[in-house]
Amino acid sequence: MEIFNEISLSIYVIAACIFTAVFLLVKSIGSAVASSLGLYQSQFTESAEVELSDLFIFSDPKRLFVLNVLAFFVVPSLVHLLWQIWVVTGGVAIVFLLLPPSIYKSLRKGRLKKFEAQLPDAYMMISSSLQAGASFNLALADMVERAPSPLAQEFGLLLKKIKLGVSLEDGLLEMEERLPIDSFIMASSAIRISKEVGGNLVTTIESMADTLRRKKTMEGKIESLTAQGKVQGKFMAGLPIVLGLILSTLEPEAMKQLVTTSSGIAVLVVLVVMEAVGFFFINKITTIDV
Repeated sequence: MEIFNEISLSIYVIAACIFTAVFLLVKSIGSAVASSLGLYQSQFTESAEVELSDLFIFSDPKRLFVLNVLAFFVVPSLVHLLWQIWVVTGGVAIVFLLLPPSIYKSLRKGRLKKFEAQLPDAYMMISSSLQAGASFNLALADMVERAPSPLAQEFGLLLKKIKLGVSLEDGLLEMEERLPIDSFIMASSAIRISKEVGGNLVTTIESMADTLRRKKTMEGKIESLTAQGKVQGKFMAGLPIVLGLILSTLEPEAMKQLVTTSSGIAVLVVLVVMEAVGFFFINKITTIDV
């Protein structure tokens, strides 16, 4: 009876030790996950606040963080339920992890492109106001009131800095750093040089507006000529991915060999490399610097 009690006591002690060890392990893992998630949240919200404010988009970064976390966990889970291939699930998770910076970059690129397209009209409005006898600051303010976004937002920021005491030359230099566009840098340099040497500012601005219009027309012709090649490159790059997903749905057992065997993984790596190289060369051929 005493031996039985000693065995029972030993079992209880072992069970208590195992429970304590598991509890401490789970607690440490939870603390590490919570710490990592908190660090990621602080970095995400800080980056989102800076990027969005730079784009004049005012949204709650914490709400965007919650949406990003939900998408990061929900979408890969659904993908895994559909295809049950860990490689595909991990790839989708990585895509959603890297998605916010890509979105910021795409939004900024679109904003810069739209700003560049609006520049000729802006300079023509400034030139008209100068010919009517207004000063450059008044012409700039009139243009800001009539111009659409993002042109009005960027030049409005310049106008606010000038009212706070920043010189026009320094304001334009800061604006060039915010908007690294060749067309704007060229026009801004011409305006600064014209004000420094005392040239005819109206003629300079009109000439810059005409030059930018001609440049925009040439770029439009080039884009129309290379559009078909760009579309074909994107189509050919996306076609194997779409076919792979369709075949994974129709023949899951056969497609699993592609990610579960060494020969299948080797074939997959070769396909990915060839896809990347082909897309790179097609993009390089269809991209023409003006």
